[in-house]
Amino acid sequence: MCKKHTISLLLICLAFYAQAQKSKFSVIAFFTGKNDMAHVSFVKEANQWFPKMAEKYHFTYDTTSNWSNLNATYLAKYQVVLFLDTRPEKPEQRSAFENYMKSGGAWMGFHFSAFALSPSSFPQNWDWYHNEFLGSGQYGSNTWRPTSAVLKVNGKHPVTNKLPKTFKSQPNEWYRWEKDLRKNPDIAILLSIDSTSFPLGTGPKAHEIWNSGFYPVVWSNKNYKMVYVNMGHNDMDYEHKYGKDVKSLSQTFENDIQNQMIINALLWLGKAKK
Repeated sequence: MCKKHTISLLLICLAFYAQAQKSKFSVIAFFTGKNDMAHVSFVKEANQWFPKMAEKYHFTYDTTSNWSNLNATYLAKYQVVLFLDTRPEKPEQRSAFENYMKSGGAWMGFHFSAFALSPSSFPQNWDWYHNEFLGSGQYGSNTWRPTSAVLKVNGKHPVTNKLPKTFKSQPNEWYRWEKDLRKNPDIAILLSIDSTSFPLGTGPKAHEIWNSGFYPVVWSNKNYKMVYVNMGHNDMDYEHKYGKDVKSLSQTFENDIQNQMIINALLWLGKAKK
């Protein structure tokens, strides 16, 4: 091989090496993007926002709506898994995810990814995920309409230690859960609804407005590298137009402090060793 070709090959190799060094970790985001236009709106927004963060913070971001990719071979390429809206339903997909997490993988889930209610189209039929991993059990209820909340910050965690003590979130449909996470020693509650938020929700039904209580909205399980984030439901103008052109009234990623919390969580998860 001539000297010129040797130098060219060396430069190509160095370029690939530099790119590999630049990417700190790889993220794969699973989504369905079909259930509820508010969730579809969030997924679309997330898949625009995360690539920008990937460029800024030097990680790779891939997406798939094919849940059959939730298998050991495919997951081996990624250090962090995101569930943007739903959860896996097939036993082999669930088994692959559980093994991935128990082998040191990392995960962040948003909003509906934790939903389970029996009977419904998403029953609580996955005990490890809902009762052990998330610790929340089944869905209990939610606020309506989507509204902002003042969130109380537990600063004793890498995800939250540089956030203010409280901040105002983007509008969201807030979930209440079956189990009291404060009683679970494995759960670290990172954000919860601050009492100054009450009444939270506008109804019209009385039970859709919360007037008191304790509601965790972001937490981690100490036995896994994971963070659950209850945000992920954009406000939509359902009353006037429902369909593919329904108008979005809010965006989850238009909040600097909330965004910082999410990117803090992702960067922390990206340090997980597999």
